[in-house]
Amino acid sequence: MKNCFIIILDGVGIGELSDASKYGDEGSNTLVNMADALGGLNLPNLERLGLGNIENISGLKPSVKPLSSFGKMNEISNGKDSTTGHWEIGGLEVTTDFSYFPSGFPAELIEKFISLTGCEGVLGNKAASGTEIIKELGDEHVRTGYPIVYTSADSVFQIAAHEEIIPLERLYEICRITREKVLTPPLILGRVIARPFLGASGNYKRTTNRKDFSLDPPGNTILDVLNNAGITTVAIGKINDLYNYRGIKIREKTKSNLEGCDKLSEYSAKTSGSLVYANLVDFDVYYGHRNDPEGFAGALKQFDDFIGDFILRLDENDCLIITADHGNDPTTPSTDHSREYVPLLFYRKNKPGKNLGIRATFADVAKTVADFFDVKNNLNGKSFLNE
Repeated sequence: MKNCFIIILDGVGIGELSDASKYGDEGSNTLVNMADALGGLNLPNLERLGLGNIENISGLKPSVKPLSSFGKMNEISNGKDSTTGHWEIGGLEVTTDFSYFPSGFPAELIEKFISLTGCEGVLGNKAASGTEIIKELGDEHVRTGYPIVYTSADSVFQIAAHEEIIPLERLYEICRITREKVLTPPLILGRVIARPFLGASGNYKRTTNRKDFSLDPPGNTILDVLNNAGITTVAIGKINDLYNYRGIKIREKTKSNLEGCDKLSEYSAKTSGSLVYANLVDFDVYYGHRNDPEGFAGALKQFDDFIGDFILRLDENDCLIITADHGNDPTTPSTDHSREYVPLLFYRKNKPGKNLGIRATFADVAKTVADFFDVKNNLNGKSFLNE
């Protein structure tokens, strides 16, 4: 029985989209700019798969006989959010206009938050880097017990709290109330995110107990289509949150790229006839948002070491898709996501790699997976299974 693996390298973009100027992202190119800034990337296994055939990336040579078919994908949905990117990868065109608050949330929304959650007050209420705002307001949070509320260029309501001041279960409860009772229509926010941290003054650090509270996708995704057809769907990491657990049979939560890769290896050995869909979030969270190209490149090298071994686990009946959900260029002044194409690598053992070109939509991934499992569907996109 065959398996299909989708691996999302969160934030690993490959060049600005034609409408990048609408988002202030002119010149963004996560992979190329990072490679140039560091004098080249060392990713021999991704090079063999054909990553260097997509764009001219310093340190990577185009492969004469790439192991994978290769290309890049255009995003047709608005925005550059993880939710939007994953929903489009899942086969949707997201026409919903999410709500954004680049100057912070309005007073009446904060008052509603305080009233319904039982918090006595809030700190922050502005767009900010998550690591910087706990440096700035961590001491006041510890003193007052008020949660730190902040947002970003994405459609998110983030709530940071010290785990010894607001215990995890209470923080999750606050987030759940915010999701269900505070952010009501006409507001449409993609995610409420719990951002717990620990440590003492001058040394606060976020923990791995982050939890996302998302919306349901506005239509059936590839997960729903396969699940309804009786095909096992395995979600690893952030995939669970972003699809709000819908269409997922087996849920595996992870706290790092390493754990995600371990789960991919585990399921390659023990499942059959399944979609195994994983998000590796460290690139985005720890390096893209913190403008750390060296750390970003190091995480890519760790993934490169993993993927060289992983493809040896697959046989002729399996397929592997490696892509991303948006960019997060660590070389630009912005610490937010960037509106970019995403790379596409499609591996099948002993099948020659072909140039898949520029795909019109991320949804081509979902259409290909549905085609691979021979399941009828009404998903957007065009299959590249037999191109």
